[in-house]
Amino acid sequence: MPDPLDPLLRDHRPIIPYLFVHDAAGALAFYQHAFDAQVCSVMQDGERIGHAELRIRGQPFMLASEYPELEVLSPRTRGGSTVGLLLYVDDADASFARAIRAGARARDPVVDKPYGDRSGTLIDPFGHLWYISSRITPPSPQEATADQ
Repeated sequence: MPDPLDPLLRDHRPIIPYLFVHDAAGALAFYQHAFDAQVCSVMQDGERIGHAELRIRGQPFMLASEYPELEVLSPRTRGGSTVGLLLYVDDADASFARAIRAGARARDPVVDKPYGDRSGTLIDPFGHLWYISSRITPPSPQEATADQ
């Protein structure tokens, strides 16, 4: 498990990602399979999923179908993701490979980064950008307090 004193990995729960997808039912299945997400609730709105709550490693995130009439659009409709999601895992290589097998597309391979992570970037089948990372070397006290 990551070092709880590492300032980068402290709890950041006040912000909860909310994803808009072109195929919400497919997204629920993908996130469960690729990232071991737990589905907490799903609210249907006719043919669409109006709201769903999930958790990955205890952290909440939400998703819903597109609502073009409200300008709530997915990356597919917008022509690409406008946000990236950083997912810390115990084994970046294994988690990355699992997501690829589930249908994600690799953008950047998993490699050791100079800031102490092992990380790769993928695009899920719904157009969302994910940074899959594991902490391999906690930052020094100087690195942890340095302005970037």
